[in-house]
Amino acid sequence: MRPRGNFQLARIFGIRIGVSLSWFFVLFFLIYWLGHEYFPKILDASQTTTYLVAVAAALGYFASLILHELGHALVARRLGIPIAGIDLWFFGGLSQMRREPQSAGEEFKVAAAGPAVTFALFAICLGAGALLANGSHVTDVALTRRGFTTTPGLALIGWLAFINGVLLIFNIVPAFPLDGGRIARAVIWWRTGDRNRATHLSGRSGQVFALLLGLLGLWDFAEGSTLGLFTILLAFILYQAAGGAVLQGALGRRIQNVTVADIMDREPVTIPADMSLLDAQDQFFLRYRWPWFAVVDPARHFLGVVRQQRVDSEIAAGRPALTVVDVLEEDMPVRIKEEAPLESLLSSEGLGRLGAMVAVDSDGVLQGVVTLAQVRQALRPAT
Repeated sequence: MRPRGNFQLARIFGIRIGVSLSWFFVLFFLIYWLGHEYFPKILDASQTTTYLVAVAAALGYFASLILHELGHALVARRLGIPIAGIDLWFFGGLSQMRREPQSAGEEFKVAAAGPAVTFALFAICLGAGALLANGSHVTDVALTRRGFTTTPGLALIGWLAFINGVLLIFNIVPAFPLDGGRIARAVIWWRTGDRNRATHLSGRSGQVFALLLGLLGLWDFAEGSTLGLFTILLAFILYQAAGGAVLQGALGRRIQNVTVADIMDREPVTIPADMSLLDAQDQFFLRYRWPWFAVVDPARHFLGVVRQQRVDSEIAAGRPALTVVDVLEEDMPVRIKEEAPLESLLSSEGLGRLGAMVAVDSDGVLQGVVTLAQVRQALRPAT
């Protein structure tokens, strides 16, 4: 589920790019740091020019993050994994997939796509810098060596080469939830055939890496660097995420033989597709007080979801005679196979967003509904 305070920035290839409030804070901090600390060391230019380069560099950094996440998202979509969008936040970006990869091969391809894009960006920036100057100059700019000054264009390219190089090295560390950790999980999953074991081991490596990163942040802060605080915060976030993976792996082992069919309600309340909105409001929404219902045809094929908000708005607009199928929401992420493992249900977007999932068979016939309360009840013995 998309975090609160998330704003749409753009749509690229049909994928929503959103930003959180923390993104604006990081953007302005990065511009300030680049304009006061980074570029003044290597630019012999006016303050206005320096700030313009700083703004371009900050935007270039976030553009690199977006391209990195688009790598994940486009490969996932090509593999049949629906993408809810890409979110930029405090320390980076996140591709919101509506389901987890179902095989080690899918996991590897999706995880490796982001670092592959970042490597390409690093190589392009390095090549562009070499065209503008010799290779040593690009290195001098990227590492801000003392006594070296350059042009605004080369300074910008050097920064982009440097930051993409850092992103590449950071992301290929085999520690969950970094891309390298997901790649390691895919390899372990492929070698052992046990996804839960792979998740547990990659989570443990993520915790170790987060602790080392936290120690580095403490040392950096003790030396007087403000960036040390950001490193400590990043280490804390990574440790929390890695800890979640450890718990997920342990829990997955205990529930690996439980399926959606084992816990679902086999006689759920559904609304016929040809029912009028007025009857649906009276007989279902006012009676059961549910915000949405599954809609089925006479053969009980699941057609989609009808929401109370949409029904109420259509009736208020003077269209009570419309049928339920006329206001159907077919793309809601609530469909799941009845034979799907409970573990895949836990990572589904619909369960957290709508509080329930609709279980169907291979022909799309509705077999039951599983709610968040039923999932919690099933997990209680395991936890």
